[in-house]
Amino acid sequence: MEKFKNYINGQWVDAKSGKTFQNINPANHDDIIGEFALSEQADVDEAVKAAKEAFKKWKLVPAPKRGELIKKAGDIFVRRKKELARIMTREMGKPTFETEGDVQEAIDTAYYAASETRRLFGYNAPSEMYEKVNLSFRVPVGVCGIITAWNFPVAVPSWKILPAIAAGNTVVYKPSKESPHSGVIFAEIMEEAGIPAGVFNLLTGKGSMGNMLVEHPDIDLIGFTGSTEIGLKIGEICGRTNKKCSLEMGGKNAQIVLDDANLELALEGVLWGAFGTTGQRCTATSRLILHKGIYDEFLDKLKVRAESLKLGDGLKEDTQVGPVIHDNSLENIDRYVKIAIKEGGRLICGGERATEGDLVKGSFYKPTVIADVLPSHTIFKEEIFGPVLAVIKAESFEHAIELQNNCDYGLSSSIYTKNINNAFKAIRDIEAGITYINAPTIGAEAHMPFGGIKGTGNGHREGGWTVFDIFTEWKTVYIDFSDKLQRAQIDNY
Repeated sequence: MEKFKNYINGQWVDAKSGKTFQNINPANHDDIIGEFALSEQADVDEAVKAAKEAFKKWKLVPAPKRGELIKKAGDIFVRRKKELARIMTREMGKPTFETEGDVQEAIDTAYYAASETRRLFGYNAPSEMYEKVNLSFRVPVGVCGIITAWNFPVAVPSWKILPAIAAGNTVVYKPSKESPHSGVIFAEIMEEAGIPAGVFNLLTGKGSMGNMLVEHPDIDLIGFTGSTEIGLKIGEICGRTNKKCSLEMGGKNAQIVLDDANLELALEGVLWGAFGTTGQRCTATSRLILHKGIYDEFLDKLKVRAESLKLGDGLKEDTQVGPVIHDNSLENIDRYVKIAIKEGGRLICGGERATEGDLVKGSFYKPTVIADVLPSHTIFKEEIFGPVLAVIKAESFEHAIELQNNCDYGLSSSIYTKNINNAFKAIRDIEAGITYINAPTIGAEAHMPFGGIKGTGNGHREGGWTVFDIFTEWKTVYIDFSDKLQRAQIDNY
């Protein structure tokens, strides 16, 4: 069995304890991908020490020079795209046409972040005093602890790691225990790109090791993607220890379809939004809000299309929907479906584990649609993270917006309509960080802000230029060349 190591201070090393854990293919539980270092406190301490020491020199490297290395990383991602996509699919399940897109997101982010190193602009403003200049600069924060989920094991880390390093920070990265192999390849690419020793460090391990990062006194910033439950705990710790933190958490995203919409387009959108990545995206379409005028017609079409989706190993070319990440997740999904039916939801299709042929070897759940859902139902309110779609009837456009906003989360949203007035009202009134018009709730682009409100996040936005608000601090400089004492914030009038 292949064994994989941590990457600390430019060296590939075992966990100090010698302990390991196994990574298993969710499409075939007999396929053990390898053994990975099970990091503990001593490993965290070593990686953080290396990152802290490396920060002293890395922050002094001119930003465009840092950008050149990030650009090289992007070039290597291009070269290893198909290889890395297959590694991702094997360890987390989604089909290769999706994992190739995952790597492309990292490529786009690398090139964008590299170019932004020439645009880390400050703001200059006139002074209220004679012979005085006011300047401001972006400066790096320090050592960043990055913790990410398994569903986008290359794209999401790239959103955090590449801008953090481009801005002059150093990084200690913990990938999910469900997708550590992708993290190892990420480290290989950073090493080959020439990122100096200690600037990027990789630690594989389980959840408790992430807590060691969050609690570590020499970590200056935490960048987290994962569940709202864990994110809120991280926020509490960072508040107590005065750490900067960026939290990208859960979602319960809705697609609205009005009676004037292109129904075929809306159908394609909800199939992709609800069942792409087997519904395991924070932006997945979890709720479908249908206008009463097209409710029954749309449900009939949705049933036929959802039942025709091809489940299978994501490494096979004809697979449309892969497995869920593991049996614990599958059992949780099934529990939510049973609750939904008990509370009055009507099962349209799916609702059970898929065990036909080779599917019995993996964690496969049939694409599931539950109709006649009400706002009081559990399935309307709670994130499931699986291929389950709750369908709700709306009496009007206004009612649809009300249903959309009746949610503890606010990440992504979607509306299908040909009425431009209603489209702009939706843009104004929907409570979410992202809104799509005539497109599904998934499909973020690397150069645009990404994030949400309510239970989804803590106000920061990844992606685009806004990610540098997370990974830099502002430094204000006043230069007085009057050769005399001038007193600001004193009544000089």
